[in-house]
Amino acid sequence: MKIINNLFISTCLILVTISSYAQQQKTDLNIVFIGNSITYGGGLSDRAKDAPPNETCAWLSNQKDIGEVNFSNQGVSGHTSVDVLPKTNTDFLRILSAARSFTNTKALLIFSIKLGTNDSAVKGPKGAPVSKEAYHNNLKIITDSLLSAFPECKIIYQQPIWYSPNTHNRSTYMQEGLDRLQSYFPELRKLVKMYKKSNPDRVYMGDVKAFKFFKKHHQQYLAPEEGKYGAFYLHPNKEGAYILGDFWGKAIYKSLFH
Repeated sequence: MKIINNLFISTCLILVTISSYAQQQKTDLNIVFIGNSITYGGGLSDRAKDAPPNETCAWLSNQKDIGEVNFSNQGVSGHTSVDVLPKTNTDFLRILSAARSFTNTKALLIFSIKLGTNDSAVKGPKGAPVSKEAYHNNLKIITDSLLSAFPECKIIYQQPIWYSPNTHNRSTYMQEGLDRLQSYFPELRKLVKMYKKSNPDRVYMGDVKAFKFFKKHHQQYLAPEEGKYGAFYLHPNKEGAYILGDFWGKAIYKSLFH
């Protein structure tokens, strides 16, 4: 009986050790989301609950090798890559402050960047229209600045999503803007390839699937808005925001953990 009891105790200790080790292997995350109204949750009745970053972090929290996930949504409606440039003194200081405000200092710091929608506009947002060359340069400056400020951080580029070619609210987008938006995609891939050589394992290409998904399912998952040329589709509705958040979460997970 004593041998059995000792064996039972030993087995329990092994299980506790394994469980403790597994807990230690989990990675905590601090994520700063940089973007525009889509990141912010524009058009949603409860953006503080339903904006895409909320679902991204909820999805990540459910993965077995991820521990605590904290985030800061730094999306600003109408903003472009020009607004985020350090020299503009508009968004960048607030982004730095957000990244430094996390209390879990042992967590992996991630910047999820989804910029380009407003850059692509014909006119309206700051700097628009932003050429693909200028977009590339702006993203490089932003990335270099973040890598310098936070040497251990990771950066994920999330490809902008589709909008309808008649999009015209306070700003003008239209087919010209949609074409320009798509010209940014190769620039993001070029940047990732460049950083793979200069800063290995620091900068990743995130989601590239959501653009086609929302183009195909825009009437179901993007909210119709009245514009100068009829109803247009630009912002995800509540269900669409959750879907977009999952796209981002899966892309972050694939980039960093596989």
